[in-house]
Amino acid sequence: MNPWLLVASALLVLIGFTVVAAATGPLARGAGAQNLATLLICLVLLLLAQGFARPSYGDAALVLALLGPAGTLVYARLLGPELRGAAHHRFVWLWTPALVAVVVLPLCAAAGPGRAAVKLLVTGVLLVGGNLVGTDALRRAGSGAAEDG
Repeated sequence: MNPWLLVASALLVLIGFTVVAAATGPLARGAGAQNLATLLICLVLLLLAQGFARPSYGDAALVLALLGPAGTLVYARLLGPELRGAAHHRFVWLWTPALVAVVVLPLCAAAGPGRAAVKLLVTGVLLVGGNLVGTDALRRAGSGAAEDG
């Protein structure tokens, strides 16, 4: 087992925790867990792409990084009244970019300069941006700041 697959296995354990959090407990925690699960699944796909030398897994991660935040935005829009008064963690703004950087930058170094590294960096930027936008949407829906148009 190479180091890429070992880190992917560790992240799979975290995905298990997010599934439990999404399936149990309050609705706000489930919506936040869905947002986190999207991030973790994308990172696992990137690590598996490197570990198994299958670039198509990286393509799947790129597509999920593009479409994943849409699910969180749908939750925030449709479940806004149920999310009122929910506490959303502010530290997401710190650990999301850090987690993505810890995974994506070594992958870029392993890929070397070229199209693969650019695709990894684009996927990383989309992951950070999408996760932060989704977290902000959940926070706004929970605080009642989102107005119905």
